[in-house]
Amino acid sequence: MTRRWGIARGELSLEAPLLMGIVNVTPDSFSDGGLLPTAESAIAHGRRLVADGAALLDIGGESTRPRAQPVALDVELERVLPVVAGLSASGAVVSIDTTKSDVARAALEAGAVIINDISGGSDPDLLEAAARFDAGMVLMHMRGTPQTMQDDPTYADVVTEVGDFLAERTRLAMQAGISPDRICVDPGIGFGKRQEHNLALLAGLPRLRRLGFPIMVGISRKAFLGRITGEKDPLRRDVATAAGVATLWDRGVDIFRVHNVTACREALLVAMAIVPPVDDGDESTRD
Repeated sequence: MTRRWGIARGELSLEAPLLMGIVNVTPDSFSDGGLLPTAESAIAHGRRLVADGAALLDIGGESTRPRAQPVALDVELERVLPVVAGLSASGAVVSIDTTKSDVARAALEAGAVIINDISGGSDPDLLEAAARFDAGMVLMHMRGTPQTMQDDPTYADVVTEVGDFLAERTRLAMQAGISPDRICVDPGIGFGKRQEHNLALLAGLPRLRRLGFPIMVGISRKAFLGRITGEKDPLRRDVATAAGVATLWDRGVDIFRVHNVTACREALLVAMAIVPPVDDGDESTRD
């Protein structure tokens, strides 16, 4: 049976992994803060990402890097709504990256079809909005908040604990009225995890796949890659990101959230040409 992810007003095929292009309209994101200072520049960037091969775009107006400070509701709305409306009008599949129900609701009204929530659905009103619009819903694991998440994160078994968290949050989402075919989960690489936790989660992705939902992973330009390669500048981690994407494609990842779509698209094409399909019964890799 063809695997699909339901979103507002449609669905996306998951027969091959998808690339979600990142459009940050923030002054302080860790690698690209301030690079898109106007709605016009952000819309143009989003269109370029689609031309490069992005199947969907994630619009964010509040930085979630470690120690980032919260953004006022009116500021976040002012940043994201023109970009959501402009890219949706151009035909792009748009996701709103927010934890605020008011932002999610306004973005869905402006044309977004997916909510990407790093808090894993902690706000019941946000879940209600997703259900009412029949939107796609990404539920991510994060311990604490961006301000506290890196304060001595500790796990006995990070894969089990993240899996249990996501199982509970998906249950609450369905209880709120979100159809299970609308739900996607994200282990939250870099959100309240040490280096060893990030690597264990990536190795353990097949265990998270047993939850039965599509998996999204965001490793793009993150610090754990820099610790592996020694590269301190996030903007110079695109090669490491592409290597990670190529390595992870058959570990069960359905959607990769990335900055450099071209590099990751080419890495995926090579990896998929070299690595043969696996038997459905082999739970160590893609089903």
